[in-house]
Amino acid sequence: MVKSGHATRRQFLQGMAAAGAAGALVSPASLVMGAESPNERPVFATIGLRNQGWGITSKSLGLADFAALADVDANVLGTNVERVKERQKKAPDAYKDYRKILERNDIDAVMIATPDHWHTKISVEAMLAGKDVYCEKPLTLTIDEGKLIEKIVKQTGRVFQVGTMQRSESDKRFLQAIALIRAGRIGKVQKITCGINGTSGSPEIPVASVPAELDWDFWLGPAPKVDYRALPEIRQGYGGGVPLYSNCHYSFREWHEYAGGKLTDWGAHHVDIACWALGEDANSPKKISPVSYSLPVEYKDGYPLVHDRYNVATKFNIKVEMPNDVELTITSEGDNGILFEGTDGRFFVNRGKIVGAPVEALATNPLPEGAIEAVYGGPVPSNHTANWIEAMNARKQPISDVWSHNRMLEICHLSNIAMRLGRDLNWDASKREIVGDDQANAFLARESRKGYEINM
Repeated sequence: MVKSGHATRRQFLQGMAAAGAAGALVSPASLVMGAESPNERPVFATIGLRNQGWGITSKSLGLADFAALADVDANVLGTNVERVKERQKKAPDAYKDYRKILERNDIDAVMIATPDHWHTKISVEAMLAGKDVYCEKPLTLTIDEGKLIEKIVKQTGRVFQVGTMQRSESDKRFLQAIALIRAGRIGKVQKITCGINGTSGSPEIPVASVPAELDWDFWLGPAPKVDYRALPEIRQGYGGGVPLYSNCHYSFREWHEYAGGKLTDWGAHHVDIACWALGEDANSPKKISPVSYSLPVEYKDGYPLVHDRYNVATKFNIKVEMPNDVELTITSEGDNGILFEGTDGRFFVNRGKIVGAPVEALATNPLPEGAIEAVYGGPVPSNHTANWIEAMNARKQPISDVWSHNRMLEICHLSNIAMRLGRDLNWDASKREIVGDDQANAFLARESRKGYEINM
């Protein structure tokens, strides 16, 4: 059944699409005012609700109505249904199976915050079901998944936002960094260092009983069928309330079966800014060299030989040759953030600061008026979702689009492949394949488990 207000909202979105064709975008201020009119608010659903899933939902409640939530953990699902009910004064429908959401005609768009290995399947199926998509970073588990998502975005015309919030939600520090580079304040860029921190391995994690509230088989989904593993110690702080060591909630990032470790987790943030600064014509890698790295378990032919503990790289120093003789380093050492070095100076930026002589010089030689807006392509919203809704209204791709994200994420994926195989990789950016290395190219794709293939 379609909600009574849905036709009106569709007409509104279609009208804004016409405005978008004329080059107009809705301002963040008008979105807030429009949010007071229920018939003009888009209807969302969130799939995957732990941690970041609730984070993106809570930031969007002032801009959209949430009709449904989905999660394979009944406790997580129930908790977040109550949270949304309290905020919007109406309970969203609750589902374990996300496909129930995709079947509904009254839902305009979905927000996806599942573990990484589910991103592509849900994203593709959502677009084919006529939904616009917001998916958390890193968008894909493999490079070929990125190609598929790009194909479906083009095929369906859906608006797709990737959750790389550093493009809009870090007090404009990263936008200022790019504006400094575009203004020539460090001369020609020679080197960029992305510090993304390392991680630690784990002790042996034994097979354990699956929590009663969790559908473990559905959580695994496209990944290989394995036993649930966990130690009794509970994680504290962010992501807390679950086992500190497991192959499931929160800790999934430490397993190549489900994610890419720090390289794709934090790399998806800082390498993204580095590539944005270099520009579209110079952001594809030429050669990836694993200068030094540490894997917590033994590997053979790129695959871990031990399956009862974390297997992603714990320490790393990756050298990437970029166009125009720019050296990009991705390292687990030093401060988390990005160091830009050029012929005329250098500066450092992260979520807490932007420092260096070119930054200090702004006191007497400020950037031109509108320089930051020029980087962003218009007024900068304080909320990443606001840019997505602007793009939905105009039927244009948002600031965190799938193409720029995938070009950047290819560097991160290739870095992981280089470490798993223990050798340099040469990349053909036009063909999007590794040069002369069939074994390495086999890691560009991954077969889904039977029964969890993408429904095309």
